[in-house]
Amino acid sequence: MAIENIFYLYTMDWKSAINGFTSYLQLERSLSKNSVIAYEQDIQKLSAFSDQESISKGPLQLDYNDLVGFIIYVNELGLGARTQARIISGVKAFYKYLLMEDLISDDPSELLDGPKLARKIPDVLTYEEISKIIGSIDLSENHGHRNRAMLETLYASGLRASELIDLRITNVFPDIGFIRVIGKGNKERLVPIGETAIEQILIYLKHYRSKLKIIHKGFEDHVFLNRRGKMLTRVMLFTIIKNAAIKSGIKKKVSPHTFRHSFATHLVEGGADLRAVQDMLGHESITTTEIYTHLDNDYLRDVIMTYHPRNKEGS
Repeated sequence: MAIENIFYLYTMDWKSAINGFTSYLQLERSLSKNSVIAYEQDIQKLSAFSDQESISKGPLQLDYNDLVGFIIYVNELGLGARTQARIISGVKAFYKYLLMEDLISDDPSELLDGPKLARKIPDVLTYEEISKIIGSIDLSENHGHRNRAMLETLYASGLRASELIDLRITNVFPDIGFIRVIGKGNKERLVPIGETAIEQILIYLKHYRSKLKIIHKGFEDHVFLNRRGKMLTRVMLFTIIKNAAIKSGIKKKVSPHTFRHSFATHLVEGGADLRAVQDMLGHESITTTEIYTHLDNDYLRDVIMTYHPRNKEGS
């Protein structure tokens, strides 16, 4: 280890290390604001743990045994397996950054292992349930056409909540039926969108959004705005969908992500190529998309009974 890095080993504090890490996440990995905040909070937990009197070490002094102790500490807090796994992932990313910066010569997090996570099959709405929820929007109410356009867009394109509320007018191409989406890590993708959703967006833009008394600076290009002329929040989008589901009599727990799950599942069940669905969803790994290959048990039973050669023999 270089002399200057030996100096850092004993002088670099947690605040400096975390500031450098967040800058790396923003500038070099181009992560979203929400992702950077989540990583930062995870390392703040590690910092709080290391400041205990029994440990009292800086970020460059922790070893593997210290990190194992941190995992035990996190587990004892009663956090769920998924949250624990995310925290460990954050710690690994932090030490990968320190290693890249030559601030450490060995990665103490390399052998850390998180809780095994079961792959959860997401809740999915049927097409009829989607239609009921969208149909429950009262177009005579303020923002009725905006809400209808948002729900149609969610189901037509499988956007994430953050992608929908950040959708820009200049990224909507009605003539060719595509929208440009800025996804995780500021990665762009083109997503096809159906005629119904495009029609609802255009109606909203022409007849309702254009009549807003004020649009605040910085939000002139956002498609969906609140009554104050600013971008919608994720909480507001969740509330709109939750209220529409209740009004339509749907008992399932419904969120923007439920629309995304339903979009993907209906495509796959209809015979869409998994790679195409992966591109539309903006998944980096095909294994993430494979969760949408789950099918209704009755459908699977019917396929076996109809097409398996043993079952055909008796017919």
